[in-house]
Amino acid sequence: MKRKYDVLIFGASYGSLLATKMLLAGHNAKMVCTPAEAELFNKEGAIVRMPVKGRDGLVEIHSRKLPGRLSACTPVEASPAGHDLVVLGMQEPQYRSPGVRELLDAVAKAKLPCMSIMNIPPLPYLARIPGLAMEKLRECYTDPTVWDGFDSRFMTLCSPDPQAFRPPEEKVNVLQVRLPTNFKAARFESEPHTAILRQLETDIEASRFDTGDGKIELPVKLRVHDSVFVPLAKWAMLLAGNYRCIQKESIRPIKDAVHGDVEASRAVYNWVGKLCVSLGANEKDLVPFEKYAAAAQSLGSPSSAARAVAGGAPNIERTDRLVKAIGEQKGMRLPAVDKIVAIVDARLEANRKK
Repeated sequence: MKRKYDVLIFGASYGSLLATKMLLAGHNAKMVCTPAEAELFNKEGAIVRMPVKGRDGLVEIHSRKLPGRLSACTPVEASPAGHDLVVLGMQEPQYRSPGVRELLDAVAKAKLPCMSIMNIPPLPYLARIPGLAMEKLRECYTDPTVWDGFDSRFMTLCSPDPQAFRPPEEKVNVLQVRLPTNFKAARFESEPHTAILRQLETDIEASRFDTGDGKIELPVKLRVHDSVFVPLAKWAMLLAGNYRCIQKESIRPIKDAVHGDVEASRAVYNWVGKLCVSLGANEKDLVPFEKYAAAAQSLGSPSSAARAVAGGAPNIERTDRLVKAIGEQKGMRLPAVDKIVAIVDARLEANRKK
């Protein structure tokens, strides 16, 4: 009989997508979130809506009707004890929040395998990439000290490629997927920890959802790769699309950021790809620009980073700064990337002054 895993997930927005896939595969998930969110998830469960090839409209998945068990709690109520895997699904600035920071410390001390689905890799993951001067990259993080207790052997990265959002008119337990691509995880350094990911990958692949008129295969799989560079394929997408949604005075949809000037987007995208190759990535680890540009056609709203900036956030995940800093270490610069970083710096600085 296969083993059921208990997974602790930091964050209940994007994290509820991965949780739902795990529940469908028969595993259990506990999400760490705000008191109001925890109360709602425990009372009503999670609802995820996603497009499925060959079907009209969106398929709605209620966590209550799935084989696995979903629960939610606040950071103060959470404990790493009894969990097999931890998923880091909050935005990077949130890890220094009271309660979250202490829980993260407890996870580090417990030596539990952690898989990040943040856009910016946690510092212990970057330590797995050969040849990076780690000290100089710390300034790209809101508070780098939250990662100091971790051993890089227990940290991996999963590229959050599926695009999803909380519809503003709905309750916070509803998540809508607009681009149902796959989560791409790098293996852990240890075989037993990687075996957990491979089991989840297999179980998610085999799972079927009962729509009431038959069982169907749902998109958004977990794919486990041996290369530490596969999840970095997201960097080019973030720089060419997500961060270029942020303009000096306004924000724009990802589709417009990419297709407003396709050649400018391609130049940024390919430069970031070359940077990943200089670190040791194989060309086949990366996603060709044409494939990304085609997917971006369906992304008709601004990125979460852009929405946060427009909403007055003083800090966001700064993968743009990280990529620029790593480029400098490799002797690589692109004026267009410098410009992206300068615009985001200026908007955040203005938000902090307010």
